[in-house]
Amino acid sequence: MEPDCCTQSFEASGTRCPVSNGRGVPVSDLTVKALLTDRALCRFESAPLRFCPDPDCRVVYFDVAGRRFLTTEIRVPVWQKEPFGDRPICYCFGESEASIRGEIATCGRSMAVDRVRGHIDAGRCACEIRNPRGVCCLGDLIAAVQRVVSSNPV
Repeated sequence: MEPDCCTQSFEASGTRCPVSNGRGVPVSDLTVKALLTDRALCRFESAPLRFCPDPDCRVVYFDVAGRRFLTTEIRVPVWQKEPFGDRPICYCFGESEASIRGEIATCGRSMAVDRVRGHIDAGRCACEIRNPRGVCCLGDLIAAVQRVVSSNPV
């Protein structure tokens, strides 16, 4: 049995940010509750939430009912929403574009990825709670090191 057109429309609209129309990424209630400001948390209702990764959109989390939480309602800067330069990348161990750039200037390379891998192997990361996207930052960190290196030719 195929879904009717109304169901298809509802499902498609529930996965897209109501402001940017970008595809949202599922995120857990635990992540959202941990990162909302006190005031925003008072409006929280358990529902399937999504993270909007669009850098030009102020919406961080949204649900199918139209509720949204903006960058100003999150306790930490959301790296996907911040301009390149000093963005936090690893929310567990404090790696940022600035710390990566500083390490490259001082040591000639960044060991951020190796450090974070070591912490992951030791079971210390809490990305599902601390990272606004609710997932491991390692892929983002690898890409950030590459971006910083390519933006600072030697």
